Amino acid sequence: MTEQRVSGPDGVGAVPLATRSEAFSYADARDAQAATARIDSAPNGIVAFVGRCQKGPINEPIAIHSLADYQRVFGGLWEHSTLSFAMEQFFEQGGAHALVVRVVSEGRAPTIDLPAGEERLVLTGLCPGRNEFLRASVDHDGISTQDEDLFNLVVQRVRRRGSELVETQEIFRRVSVLGGSARDITRFLSASKLVRVAGPLPARRPDITHGPDPRALIGYVECNNDGEDGDVLSDYDLIGSQQRRSGIFALEDGPRFNFLCIPAPERNRDLGMSVLVVGARFGRRHHALLLVDPPLAWDSTQVALGAARSWPFHSMDALMFFPRITALNRLSGEQESFAPSAAAVALVVRDDANRAHLWKEAEEPALLRPGAQPALWVDRLQRQQLAQLGVNALRSTRRPTRHEVELCTLAGEAAASADARWLGTRRLQLELCASIERGTRWVSIEGNTPRTRERAARQVEDYLREQAEAGAFAGAERNRHYFVLCDERLNGPAEQTHGVFRLLFGYQSVHAASPLTWLVEHRPASSSTRSVSLNQLAALELS
Repeated sequence: MTEQRVSGPDGVGAVPLATRSEAFSYADARDAQAATARIDSAPNGIVAFVGRCQKGPINEPIAIHSLADYQRVFGGLWEHSTLSFAMEQFFEQGGAHALVVRVVSEGRAPTIDLPAGEERLVLTGLCPGRNEFLRASVDHDGISTQDEDLFNLVVQRVRRRGSELVETQEIFRRVSVLGGSARDITRFLSASKLVRVAGPLPARRPDITHGPDPRALIGYVECNNDGEDGDVLSDYDLIGSQQRRSGIFALEDGPRFNFLCIPAPERNRDLGMSVLVVGARFGRRHHALLLVDPPLAWDSTQVALGAARSWPFHSMDALMFFPRITALNRLSGEQESFAPSAAAVALVVRDDANRAHLWKEAEEPALLRPGAQPALWVDRLQRQQLAQLGVNALRSTRRPTRHEVELCTLAGEAAASADARWLGTRRLQLELCASIERGTRWVSIEGNTPRTRERAARQVEDYLREQAEAGAFAGAERNRHYFVLCDERLNGPAEQTHGVFRLLFGYQSVHAASPLTWLVEHRPASSSTRSVSLNQLAALELS
């Protein structure tokens, strides 16, 4: 059970609730500042999932490390949740680290009616759905007779209706029904993770709660049976709103992730093209790859080969696996077809544990574990043909030959460069960008000064040298195979006036003829990294 004592605005005598991590915070900047001698590689193997769940908080990224974690927070398998099956397959195939964002369309949270004389104090839950089970208890312990407006409130989330298994508990002591007072219950519950006040406050405080058993020390009022799961999600529900931080954009202020998986809302329906476009752009901004399921119409390898050539969505920021997988549906007891992305990305992160660096191929690529099989057979030639189109073929058995088709992005042969086409080199780019952006965030509190620029350049150069010596680039010679620019040419008076800090870095890839370069920008409230062309000024620096 998680117990949280929640304070109101005055912060009197309570433990504050934990808040989710921000994409940019001065705490992060201070941590990076304390270790400016070194940039560590960004975490890898974290997959973000966005979709419908049976229960749990909405539009909030929650770290999940096992199927049991998912079941505890978001419920188990649910026929209306393709995400629940994706999570089961992800962990069964070796995935270990996930972020889950629950999205709801027109759902409703349950309410609790606390008697207050002839009136009611009505509380409403924060998590919509029929599987949100709340209860509350009121007592007047430790409150003097003259404080007639004060009471103590306990709110609990339990495993199921009538259960004594408490999952989360919040305690609010000496709160008041006097609106606008320092201990106004409405203000205190604004910090709750379980409930809010719904409607006007009653004229008198809630009555002491008595249970049906007179021998019980504490009584509880169960929530009403008025929670609603909501409708099937639309593409717009999944995309969400950047301003409200909903849907995909709930990940904006959350922890770092490496892959983004958005299961289609229904198993007989493909994800809309608008979700794919927004998802890939969002992933690029966060140095992550979007997982794309093959369309349902690709029901044979020959059909897939023909359709993939004219399919409108190709991107170096996306990843597709084919075919769909066949696995046991534990709700129906039947072998059924499922989208492959969750199981496939688990194989990718399993491979990460068997190789020293992301850009190197695993000696023995991971295969689907028993319990899941490719729904279609794909021979070696077809695997190569699909790879040319940007599609990776799943396998559950090894071949006698050691030759493997290298994993690729969904850019396919239309990619601007080989680095954008192959998964290993694209992941190297994303890791470098994420590590350098996060590792130099300390400049936001140091200020744009010559000394800060010198320290940042040296820090990035040391990091790139380590990568070069590990074999990430075409060679390990400074200013030939990797470089850093961070001086007044990038940080002029305009940048310094507006609090902008700029840093340019690049490297010579094994595949590309010219250096690949990125511009890192730090602003007071955000950071970003984007690919740029090497301008004439930077070219002179390399000569």
